[in-house]
Amino acid sequence: GEEMTGGRDKASILADGLESLFGAVFLDHGLDISRDIILAIFDDVIGKAGKLGAGLDWKTSLQELSSERELGPPQYQITSTGPDHDKEFTATAVVGGEDLGTGVGRSKKEAEQKAAALAWDVLNNRSGAESEAGEPDTSKSGEEPGTESA
Repeated sequence: GEEMTGGRDKASILADGLESLFGAVFLDHGLDISRDIILAIFDDVIGKAGKLGAGLDWKTSLQELSSERELGPPQYQITSTGPDHDKEFTATAVVGGEDLGTGVGRSKKEAEQKAAALAWDVLNNRSGAESEAGEPDTSKSGEEPGTESA
């Protein structure tokens, strides 16, 4: 059934399972323990949410930042490889005529989100003057936004 169709990776199934787990913990142990568990799992995600802006997704946040910097809306160049039933998409986020990030995913949307995350990080780490000059701030590592070094 679901195992054969990739059910273990479907966001809706994973969300339902996690919601059930949280509900069971709440019923058995109460609010304080539930809160501790939820914060232990989602503390990093909650911290990143403020960085994503009102849209809470990288494409929207990149569009807001590029508009703020008067660079025009981001464009996405999409390519795909592989057979129709097993495609891999590559998206490049282009802002102000410059390729700022490339992402790969199983869907166009996933690839675009990954590209937008990298592009947002590049653009966000430039001052307004650097953005106009096209010179990135090289003082920060090239990690994807929200990832931490070990």
